[in-house]
Amino acid sequence: MIATLLFVAFLAMMLMGVPIGAALGLAGAAAIALANADSQWFGLLAVPQNFYAGLGKYPLLAIPMFVLVGSIFDRSGVALRLVNFAVAIVGRGPGMLPMVAILVAMFLGGISGSGPANAAAVGAVMIAAMSRAGYPPAFSASVVGAAAATDILIPPSVAFIVYSVLVPGASVPALFAAGMIPGILAGLALIIPAVWMARSHKMGALEASMPRPAFWKSLREATWGLAAPVLILGGMRAGWFTPTEAAVVAVFYGLFVGMVVYRTIKVRDLYVILREAGELSAVILLVVSLAGIFAYSLSTLGVIDPVANAIVNSGLGEYGVLALLIVLLITVGMFLDGVSIFLIFVPLLWPIVQHYQWDPVWFGVILTLKVALGQFTPPLAVNLMVSCRIANVRMEETVRWVGWMLFAMFLVMVAVIAWPPLALWLPNKLGY
Repeated sequence: MIATLLFVAFLAMMLMGVPIGAALGLAGAAAIALANADSQWFGLLAVPQNFYAGLGKYPLLAIPMFVLVGSIFDRSGVALRLVNFAVAIVGRGPGMLPMVAILVAMFLGGISGSGPANAAAVGAVMIAAMSRAGYPPAFSASVVGAAAATDILIPPSVAFIVYSVLVPGASVPALFAAGMIPGILAGLALIIPAVWMARSHKMGALEASMPRPAFWKSLREATWGLAAPVLILGGMRAGWFTPTEAAVVAVFYGLFVGMVVYRTIKVRDLYVILREAGELSAVILLVVSLAGIFAYSLSTLGVIDPVANAIVNSGLGEYGVLALLIVLLITVGMFLDGVSIFLIFVPLLWPIVQHYQWDPVWFGVILTLKVALGQFTPPLAVNLMVSCRIANVRMEETVRWVGWMLFAMFLVMVAVIAWPPLALWLPNKLGY
């Protein structure tokens, strides 16, 4: 009964517009109080303890740093220089600018790990450029929103950091390595429908007449941006620093590039950058800590085991259960952000993972792919929301375009499910 009230209260508050973090914390606290009605203070002394426990984890230190990195590179002009370099490589013509948008978004994903931040950085440059070339704004917003979804797969990834905190046996380096190949495949899968739709609908008629940037000049200007993922990921692989320390190194590198090399960031801009990063980081970490209260109430009420047993004993079999989870999580992904999904569902799904003896790293990649799909699936896709705002179009206008890209990324997820080495080969090769 109390377990039912827990979920009803959470859903009711979500429908009323209560922020997700507050809904998780309040529903969890109410359930704890009802379950401990005869105890001193109704058992609510556990609330501050679990609030702190949810926050006091070393890997979470990387989140505000990577968020700050995203803000710095957003303002440094790296995105524009990467776009010019990509155009210099692929050339001009119908479908080339959508390809460039996806490639640049994939690359920036290796710097910030934040989907909405990536959509904002790439969208600010690419949507205007695609509009000048004759692409419809709704199509441009669809491409950028879908491309930014690769961020949570290509390391560094905030979602992988949160998952590693929740799941024993899934280290951050292993997850980062596991996400690399699926992330690249997801990006390539998005390019195919984007280019096909552009050419079949005769978009970008003016693109061929636009000047092509000089290769060597654009390479020279983009070199500092190109070096960032090499520094971050190469440094972690070489053992120079941990993922958390890598985030700090990336912050100082980004500041050096923006303030010294490109000189696009002034001292007065630092306050705005730090404020934006602080606000976003506070929201993420507050949701993480309040979700700890929700998770504690689930465990104390004994909800997890009955739900897991019901799914396992449903008669669907291993792949039937996996299909059920895919439908469930993609549906949830339309309404919730990736971090929230991980915090709510991983404790519920972990017993199922253990029952079927699924590799926790492989399952983390599958789960992240589902969340990535949700990030650009209407009606409440966070990445698509950002790109639609930049393009000044309604989300409904993107449905005819984004559907094909959703299908393409879905096929990548099916491929990773059918052939786990796509996710596990690289971490095994690197010894994680």
